[in-house]
Amino acid sequence: MTSRRKVLVVDDEADIVELVSYNLNKEGFDVYSAADGQEALAKIRATTFDFVILDLMLPGMSGMEICRVLRNETETKSLPIIMLTAKGEEVDRVLGLEMGADDYVAKPFSPRELVARVKAVLRRTLEQKKEDDKTIRIGELTIDKETYSVTKRGVTLSLSSTEFRLLLYLVERKGKVFNRDQLLDAAWKDEAFVEPRTVDVHVRRLRTQIEDDPANPKYLRTKRGIGYYVDAGA
Repeated sequence: MTSRRKVLVVDDEADIVELVSYNLNKEGFDVYSAADGQEALAKIRATTFDFVILDLMLPGMSGMEICRVLRNETETKSLPIIMLTAKGEEVDRVLGLEMGADDYVAKPFSPRELVARVKAVLRRTLEQKKEDDKTIRIGELTIDKETYSVTKRGVTLSLSSTEFRLLLYLVERKGKVFNRDQLLDAAWKDEAFVEPRTVDVHVRRLRTQIEDDPANPKYLRTKRGIGYYVDAGA
């Protein structure tokens, strides 16, 4: 059975919270509420929510500020947010979206429309997550795990399957250093009679394609006397 999605409604108007909660509950959501920014942030940090409906005008901490905080924290930077506000001016809508909100609904609103917007944002988020799961972006490189291809600035690179596996293994473990034997196990697996120095050859070939200056690599680095790694800051 599919688990119910958790939504946090942040609004200091009890009737709005009740209206939104009732309609979302009918659609299969578990709804939680917070009346101010501090309470909202505390609940978001304590519980994993799938969605936040956030009023712009709140006592103390504004919805805009809460949105900014959430977008700046790793755990919540991609948390779907809809801004809810009595203000209808375009400037407020633009500011909310620029701050990182996924959508904007002005009061008074149709509960049916709000539910539809929530579902639409969740669909987009799920589609984006699927896309993100199959691709890895590092600097100017894009690695597609479904097509086994790598592009640099939009141009497809000509990598062998072994070079692709080697690059993918290191990129997925950015910052960790691996010696030749570890990389042989990862990229060559059960192939017999592969010399450890083969790793060095493939690293050199990889660098000629992914690096602007292979002699001074930005992505695929060497830890002298130990092995290779992909720079976590690349």
